[in-house]
Amino acid sequence: MTRKNEEDQGAVLLRYGKAVLWGGGVAFLVGLGILFLASLGISHGLLDAGLRYQLTVVSCVLGSFTGGIFAVRSSPARGLFVGLAAGSVLFLLQLSLGLVLYGGLSLESGGFGLLFGDLCGGAAAGILTGGGKKRTSRKGKKRRNR
Repeated sequence: MTRKNEEDQGAVLLRYGKAVLWGGGVAFLVGLGILFLASLGISHGLLDAGLRYQLTVVSCVLGSFTGGIFAVRSSPARGLFVGLAAGSVLFLLQLSLGLVLYGGLSLESGGFGLLFGDLCGGAAAGILTGGGKKRTSRKGKKRRNR
């Protein structure tokens, strides 16, 4: 009996992990797309180049929000935790890519803003979208009282 429960728990954890990783990937791609649009706006003179950090944090929040929604929708339940985890995956992707490209780790130069942007976007997605897949209720035909 316990073997069956362990297998069920493993399957549930696998579904959560898969949803969180996919959500982090979607968040990364959406954030990258927003940064691309921001760079086009800066190059065409529509946006000021001094807003780079603010645009980066906004892209983190919007990307994490989108990835969090994706993760929460594809996971069984527990929206807030799944959204936060998707935001954490996005931050870890950004951190590892920054380490590979720039060779150093400096949270003082804007890393905390990115971290809080990622976590807040994922948490907002988890709170606003609620649980995951909702269970359908079995309501039969209404009986008339005679």
